[in-house]
Amino acid sequence: MNDVYVIGVGMTAFGKHPDRTAADLAAEAILGALDDAGIKTADIEAAWVGHVYQGMAMGQRGLGAAGMSGLPITNVENACSSGSTAIFHAATALKAGIYDVVLACGVELLSTRFRGALAPDESDIEAQIGLTMPAVYAMRARRHMEQYGTTPRMLAAIASKNKFNASLNPLAQFKKPVSVDEVLAGRMIADPLHLHECAPVSDGAAAVVLISARKLHQLDSSRAVRLAASELRSGKLEVGLPDMTIEDLTWRTAEAAYQQAGLGPEDVDMAEVHDCFSIAEATRVEGLKLYPRGEYPARVARGEANIDGRLPVNMSGGLLGKGHPLGATGVAQVIEIVKQLRHEANDRQVEGAKVGLAHCRGGKARGVEGTACTVNILTL
Repeated sequence: MNDVYVIGVGMTAFGKHPDRTAADLAAEAILGALDDAGIKTADIEAAWVGHVYQGMAMGQRGLGAAGMSGLPITNVENACSSGSTAIFHAATALKAGIYDVVLACGVELLSTRFRGALAPDESDIEAQIGLTMPAVYAMRARRHMEQYGTTPRMLAAIASKNKFNASLNPLAQFKKPVSVDEVLAGRMIADPLHLHECAPVSDGAAAVVLISARKLHQLDSSRAVRLAASELRSGKLEVGLPDMTIEDLTWRTAEAAYQQAGLGPEDVDMAEVHDCFSIAEATRVEGLKLYPRGEYPARVARGEANIDGRLPVNMSGGLLGKGHPLGATGVAQVIEIVKQLRHEANDRQVEGAKVGLAHCRGGKARGVEGTACTVNILTL
């Protein structure tokens, strides 16, 4: 199969954009990615567009606003993994030799739709009795604290780290560093999770241009970044009481990605990880086997996951700092890794990094561990 490369990236500022449409946001990201790639709209052979709440034909509306029509467009809904699932399918089409230049985009406009916590589907009996996402992750945090001695201050250090990284990111929703004490002084959302430990309601879009190796030879490849692996998995049926401190779905997806890339967790230099809550970053980093099980929060508190630490996590600010426009999140994670490997991350730059991992997990469905998980590994 063909190797796949990222040759262009584009992203809007994440935040609240109630005066804009989702199509407008998507067009900005798409045109930015094409400009970054140095190609024209006519060069794109197919597109996949991830979103969750944007209604029918979001992809056609977004590409249309960018002046593109007539090509194969696929809309992708896969909870918070919608954008990264779009990347998975776009990359799969390139590997199969169907196309040579394709687009993957993610977009979401939430600020005019939601006020408050997102809940699982109404068919989920737990959702019917009030189990919103903050409640789910509060229970996971409590279990991690009980099992490994994790403290609220350690979890707050995760949020503080990501808010600081976001302050260095001009496209992030939050621009102000927040200390650990400020996190702990914040309003309690679901004990022990405070306001700054929960991802915000966000709007935004992100897009990447992917190209096959055979086509890359015809273009300037000096800024191309190899997509060494792109894997997608969904949760297995839950039987009995699951261990809430670790994620089998994350590990199964990562294991497949490591095998595809011919790498292991020990080869990863940096990671963008789906931190919808502070505890989520911990369980997922440990699930990816980037840090020993049960130790990540304490190691964050010691600075090991900082930009200049042993293995930086969420250099962009993550969902907690950069924002979380559901469909765009997974694409934005890949964009951060691309910028890092190109050495274009400015104040967030991880020196000497050659391998980056982007993990995006989304949703909760009745009877299964999780809706979807993607792991993308990129290399120089």
